[in-house]
Amino acid sequence: MSMTRQAIAVWALAVALLLSPVALMSQNDGSTEITRKVRTRVAPQYPDLARRMSLTGVVKIEVVVSSDGTVKEARVAGGHPVLANAALEAVRKWKFEPASGESTGSISVRFDPR
Repeated sequence: MSMTRQAIAVWALAVALLLSPVALMSQNDGSTEITRKVRTRVAPQYPDLARRMSLTGVVKIEVVVSSDGTVKEARVAGGHPVLANAALEAVRKWKFEPASGESTGSISVRFDPR
């Protein structure tokens, strides 16, 4: 029995949801949006699987920004697992205005193929 592309996509999504710790994370963890101004914002690459499935949504990324404006640490705090890696890779490339110290907070990355 052969699987259609759509069936494979649905199966892949189900496996991703079951195996991903992102699916288990809380969407409301009490963090605040980062207040530092973004100098360079890199747009995420919309994943092929997400495009085929017409997925939209928001991925929440927790970041630590160093005093020179580079992203020191970033982790996924919520969102669809199929979209999470693309959001994380993009945010790691962002550059912020320099400041006297580190900043922490969250960034919401929206995915909408329209």
